[in-house]
Amino acid sequence: MKKLIFTLVIGFIGFAANAQTKVKQPQKIDNKTVEIACGECQFKMKGKDCELAIRIDGKPYFVDGKGIDDFGDAHGKHGFCNAISKAEVTGEIVNNRFKAKTIILLPEKKKGE
Repeated sequence: MKKLIFTLVIGFIGFAANAQTKVKQPQKIDNKTVEIACGECQFKMKGKDCELAIRIDGKPYFVDGKGIDDFGDAHGKHGFCNAISKAEVTGEIVNNRFKAKTIILLPEKKKGE
């Protein structure tokens, strides 16, 4: 009976230790071409205000380290609240947010290119 209780206690401890949430390592992004725009207006993300976001492989992330108006008027005709642009970015994804090291807007392609 003692062996059974001991085995159950050890099994439970092992299960409880394995059930702990694991810290996800930051995902490094290096010179990747992504979509960039207002997370709320263009990517339909939930937020409190217009906020810069990028979309990598279909998944949007709010951006830390750069603001939505750092690239011009976000509410202008071609601003991030009215259009999705392309950018080359370097940084890392931490806690579902993109920590920007660099963001370089790419020129808009003209029709036929």
